[in-house]
This record gives sequence, C-alpha cells and structure tokens, in this order.
Amino acid sequence: MEVRQLEYFVQAARLSSFSRAAESLYITQPTISKMIRNLEIELGADLFYREGKSIRLTDAGEILLPKAQNIVESFSSLSSELDSLRNLEQGHIRIGLPPMVGASFFPAVIGQFHRRYPEVTIRLHEDGAKKVENDVETGLLDIGVVVLPVNKAKFHCFTFIEEKLQLLVPAGHRLSGVDQVPLAELAEEEFVLFREDFALHDRIITACVKAGFQPKVVYESSQWDLISRMVAAGMGIALLPETICRDMDRSRIGVIALAEPAIPWQLGMIWRRDRYLSFAAREWITFAKGLLGEQYPVSGWENGAAD
Repeated sequence: MEVRQLEYFVQAARLSSFSRAAESLYITQPTISKMIRNLEIELGADLFYREGKSIRLTDAGEILLPKAQNIVESFSSLSSELDSLRNLEQGHIRIGLPPMVGASFFPAVIGQFHRRYPEVTIRLHEDGAKKVENDVETGLLDIGVVVLPVNKAKFHCFTFIEEKLQLLVPAGHRLSGVDQVPLAELAEEEFVLFREDFALHDRIITACVKAGFQPKVVYESSQWDLISRMVAAGMGIALLPETICRDMDRSRIGVIALAEPAIPWQLGMIWRRDRYLSFAAREWITFAKGLLGEQYPVSGWENGAAD
C-alpha cells in the first residue's frame, strides 16, 4: 500500500468521480482507476460501486476513508515540516561554549545568525572546554567550541583563532615593565588558574612541568575576569590568551609576552564525524565559519564536511 494510492482514493471519494479526481490530481482517469483497483486487490475488498454517473463508497470504503484521510494528512504535514526544516523555518541547535570564548567571540555571530534565521532556536551550554568536548562526543551537544587539538578520528573541526598565552602580573610586581619572560622564571610564583575542567588548566601545568617546575596554584576559577581581578589584587600571576589580555586595565595589571616556551592557544569548532547533523546545525557551521573567517583569518583551516 502506497500513500499515493490512498491520496487517489480519498480524492475520488471526495469528488464521487474518477474523472474529476483524475483532473484535480493532473493525472489520467485510467491511471487513477488502475491505482485504486490495485488497492482493492491488496485489501481484498471493493471500495466503490457505481450509482449512475457517480461512484459511491462501499462499506469497506467507508471504513477505509477516515483512516486514509489521516494517513494522507499526516504525510502532508510531515512533508511540510521537513520543507520547513530544509528552509530553516524551524530547528534547534545545542552549542557548547567555554565562558571565556562565549563572551569574546560569539555574541555577534549568534546575533547575525538569529536575524537571518529567527525561527531557529539556539541553546547555549557554558562549560569548560574539556566538558564541552565530552558532551559533543556523547551527543548531549551538536556542536562545541574547544581548545585544540582534539581527536581527529572522532571530530570534524575548523580553527578560527590562533594566539599565545600572555603573562599577567599585578602592578609593582618584580617583572613589571619586562618585555618578555621565560616560563622557567615563574617557578617561585603563585598561580591563579582556570578550574580542572578547562583545557588551559592542564595545558599550563604541563608546560610548567616541562620547563622544570610544578606551579604553585593558589586559586582556581571558571571566570577570566575574576582571575584578572585576583591578579590585580596581588594574589598571584596568571596566563591568559592575547584576546583577553587586550582588555586589561594596564594601570593595575602588567601584560608580558611569554617565551621559552610560548604556550599556544587555538580555538576550534567541533562536531562528531559519525553523527547526523540537522539542517540548522549544518547551516550554523557554514555561517560561523564564514563570519569568523572574516574576523579572524587563520591559515590552514581544517575544513570538515558538515555531514
């Protein structure tokens, strides 16, 4: 049984005529007669009988009609909803953003996307990059913004920012006024870090250990602005990305380049390779990639297909 057979049956019943039904459906009368006859054979019952020049439903046809109408209407509704999804007249996207990233890079992207596709809803989940990556992997999120690198066997990704971490010290610190400082020079300092669920937490500790010391962590936070205030208050030093450091109050905080080694900071957008992406999510990736590429041109982008 095909939906098209039921559609022809419903139209013939509504118009009480094979010829008028065929005309309204832009098909020939032999075609509709054959389709309905095949349906009768499949059901093992006659659906119409002739009454003069018109046709009337049999008792079997009377039973089938309301059910056929429901099926045809449901299929039509499904087609309309799928068309709406394809045309982005509706849709839903779950995106994970680390707090530092969301405030710095995405308000303009989200605003422009919403103006273009006002019926698509975006639910933002703010967590550390490690949790965002895990939630994309498990399917709790469609798309995530994380600190790279990630497992390329699991994720498509594209990089939209490449920077280095810079050193923040309180005004009057012994290193204030220095142009750059080797990482090993910070061995005796007290550090203010992001929490353990942030990728920078492990990245900084690993770099310090490679430089020959275990950093003394006095405080951890999930908010970069709180970290910078604690530095300004003289509670310790911090390492933050260049983008964040540009907004620091230089009268209270010194910003110094880090050398030997520099610690890279790359942000990328990721999504699972083996999971279906909705029309809305695919359009978000294309839209964000284009807009972020204009604002933060990065060489050697990894272009993953949104599939």
